[in-house]
Amino acid sequence: SRFESCWPALMKDSHGVVIIFNPELPSHLKELEMWYSCFVQQQPLLDSQCLLVAHHKPGTAGDTENLSLASPLSKLRLIHSNLEEDPEDVRMEFMKYFRSIISIMNESREREEMSIIS
Repeated sequence: SRFESCWPALMKDSHGVVIIFNPELPSHLKELEMWYSCFVQQQPLLDSQCLLVAHHKPGTAGDTENLSLASPLSKLRLIHSNLEEDPEDVRMEFMKYFRSIISIMNESREREEMSIIS
């Protein structure tokens, strides 16, 4: 990809990764593993710091129940977004994810402070 040279700058000091993809496109499903490997595993971030968003375009209801992702992606939190039908649900899921990232950041800061003190 043309932008690979920018990736280290994007990753630096990041606390979370949100990967948005179109579940209707086989190419997106293939690329998911590459994004996960580069942006989560190599950093390394915890799986809980990654959120997958399967975004369904208007008019493509899609089979939201049967999206089976290969391991290790199957362990990640996955939300289906369809902004026509349920924008509020997506917003709530995103806020939940955001709160979990903040608590992970707070915990690691507390650990750092304790290690400085001890």
